[in-house]
Amino acid sequence: MQGNRIGDRLVLSLFHGRALLARFHSARQCASFCAVNTQPGNLQRTPRLYVVAPLEAGGTVTLHDRQAHYLLHVLRLRKGATFRLFNGSDGEWLAEIVEARKRDLVLKCERKLRDAQPLPDIDYLFAPLKHARLDYLAQKATEMGAGRLRPVITRRTIAERMNVDRFKSNVIEAAEQCNLVGLPEVLEPEPLDRIIAGWDEARRLIYCDEVGPAANPLRVLKEIEPGPLAVLIGPEGGFAPEEQKLLRNQKFVTAISLGPRIMRADTAAVAALALVQAVLGDWR
Repeated sequence: MQGNRIGDRLVLSLFHGRALLARFHSARQCASFCAVNTQPGNLQRTPRLYVVAPLEAGGTVTLHDRQAHYLLHVLRLRKGATFRLFNGSDGEWLAEIVEARKRDLVLKCERKLRDAQPLPDIDYLFAPLKHARLDYLAQKATEMGAGRLRPVITRRTIAERMNVDRFKSNVIEAAEQCNLVGLPEVLEPEPLDRIIAGWDEARRLIYCDEVGPAANPLRVLKEIEPGPLAVLIGPEGGFAPEEQKLLRNQKFVTAISLGPRIMRADTAAVAALALVQAVLGDWR
């Protein structure tokens, strides 16, 4: 019994020792964050944040609430730490924390790193999904380079409501993580028939037809003239027959197949945008 107690104490001592050592290394990493990430070669490792405020040389940006909490309490940054800020018009800037308070902080723009990068003129139209899968769709459509994200209400749309603010937060997070210097526009949900009635026919609408004949989508896309584009993906249960008829009767609509297998809506989003970007977008 005595031997077991000694062994237990030894195990506990080793456990606490490792925990203390981990905390020590974590503290050292936080303390060295500023020095490491201000070096030119390490700028890609410097965290970045989307802001709505204007960015200019010598200008300051004050962060509150969630963004301030992220920098102060998650990354544990302090005065003198550097960060990358970007918006959709002024590009990406290296900024330094010049004042850190309990609930907010002030950053000063030091120098411009990159100009704003316009996104491809591609609208992505989709039927809203439920929570986690809609979060995934927001992230992947942003990563794939869609310029505008347009929720479409169809007869078989599963989600009765869409949290647009949550959707925008996922778009911003994807742009921050994927090094974009721009942000796709997010529009409010609209019924499909209203969208089609007000469509600008100069923008070709590529409709992913799950019940159409299987054909090589690359061959179909190559026949489309370059210009403003849109991609439409239907809901989980597919388009209703009257919606299919409405789309097929429009001169500005081109139907494509996504192959012989039925895909989930969020998977179809990635597949369709990849095809369009490769043939008609900025992957060429």
